[in-house]
Amino acid sequence: MNKSFAMEPRQQLESHVNCKILIMGLPGTGKTTLALTLAPMLKAVLFNADAVRANINQGLVYSLEDRIEHARRMGWLCDRVVEAGHAAIADFVCPTPETRAAFGNAFVVFVDRIQKGRFEDTNRLFVPPATYDLRIEPEGTPRYWAQVIFARLRLNPRVNLHQERAGARDGI
Repeated sequence: MNKSFAMEPRQQLESHVNCKILIMGLPGTGKTTLALTLAPMLKAVLFNADAVRANINQGLVYSLEDRIEHARRMGWLCDRVVEAGHAAIADFVCPTPETRAAFGNAFVVFVDRIQKGRFEDTNRLFVPPATYDLRIEPEGTPRYWAQVIFARLRLNPRVNLHQERAGARDGI
């Protein structure tokens, strides 16, 4: 399937969207590549979980409790960006309903391209989300999917998504 999508230059100039976006899925699905493609389109601040863990959350390990705390901190960082009037993207595994609840409400992109990731402990812990705004399938390039996300957000700009959808994620 050839999924291509062309964006007019004017659309790129009018790309201001004020929302919190979570790009989540197993390790190795292409979350970071998608986030790096999408961020400039939205003029968004990007928080990559590995970079945040290496620079801010160094004391956290990969226990469920620390994963929940890492998600809470990632969500908090994104909320500050949205409150300042900009888009924020977090790209990380966010493996359980508890981590997603800790992250907070967002436009959720579930990158569902593989059945197993490279880390066995994460595979055992990972629970696919019950709800999401967009599911990324194996077909299509990161640019195609970034443009789909961009178009969805531009057509339905939900400012302050993190307040609007309180408690709706994963039945929590």
